Amino acid sequence: MISTPSRRTVLTWAAAVTGAAAMPTQAAGPAAWPSRPVKLVVGFPGGSSPDLVARTLAEPLAKLLGQPVVVENKVGAGGNIGADAVARATDDHTLGLMINGNMTIAKLINPKTSYDPLKDLQPVSLIATAPLVLAASIHTPGHTAAEFFAAARASGDQWSYGSPGIGTVAHIGMELLKARAGIAPVHVPYPGNPQVINAIIGGQIQMALLPPAMAAAQARAGKLRVIGVTSTSRSTLVPEYPSLAEAGIANYQMEIWNAVAAPRSLPQPVVRRLETLLSEIARSPDVRAKLFAQGWQIAGTSSEGLANRIRTDVKVMGDIIRSQNISAQ
Repeated sequence: MISTPSRRTVLTWAAAVTGAAAMPTQAAGPAAWPSRPVKLVVGFPGGSSPDLVARTLAEPLAKLLGQPVVVENKVGAGGNIGADAVARATDDHTLGLMINGNMTIAKLINPKTSYDPLKDLQPVSLIATAPLVLAASIHTPGHTAAEFFAAARASGDQWSYGSPGIGTVAHIGMELLKARAGIAPVHVPYPGNPQVINAIIGGQIQMALLPPAMAAAQARAGKLRVIGVTSTSRSTLVPEYPSLAEAGIANYQMEIWNAVAAPRSLPQPVVRRLETLLSEIARSPDVRAKLFAQGWQIAGTSSEGLANRIRTDVKVMGDIIRSQNISAQ
């Protein structure tokens, strides 16, 4: 159960409302917002990781706003159907819980994507992040990460790696790892990570980048190996595993993340209010614990912090997409 918001939280919220009320807006001022229930769109099915994050945020956000926050699942196209619905919304009461693929990779990999995340979506707050884990078949050679990469280099394109689809962070992240580590496994896309894990266990592929909780569970059961995590240092989510930097892979970092975004038309005073509330909610002990249990490290940034992260990721992702000629078409 989410605890009652602290006096500091309420005062911060009140100050944001009072200060913003005097600013010009395109629609109803922030003091009058929200005037009805707020819709939080998720582009993935119920029970998925983005859905769980959205529902974790919805209850405390509703308490602070004084209106229900309704999670609505608009599933399909790797979350892009939901993202498009948010981009096109004009009611000032629609938000979206996005993954980084929706806000960075979508347009880079497919110019025909129906929305432009940089032009049509307003960053509100980066909620949480997680590194990926480089997992490998237990049948791959080498006892250390360095020996594994030496074997991978020697194997060239005779090895393969899996991902949950073209254009996913696991796909682009592995292509970046290939460039940084000097390896050349062939990409094999699957419908989702469960199928990727089955393929590693069955020996059909040699490696993949996986969410830390999924990889750790299988590694502890002895069904696959963990080579390292894709953060620059060890992750609090799986502290027992080294970073790839410890394995000698320099200048490499890859994370999955989720964030709240809005239509570009949402008035800025409302955005300012939301970023303050969402940051405090994400950093509250109850929500922090729930998201950590779901496999996330808390970020809870401002809209500017999220915008900076998007710009950085678009540069890194764009460079590897162009250099490897990756396309979803």
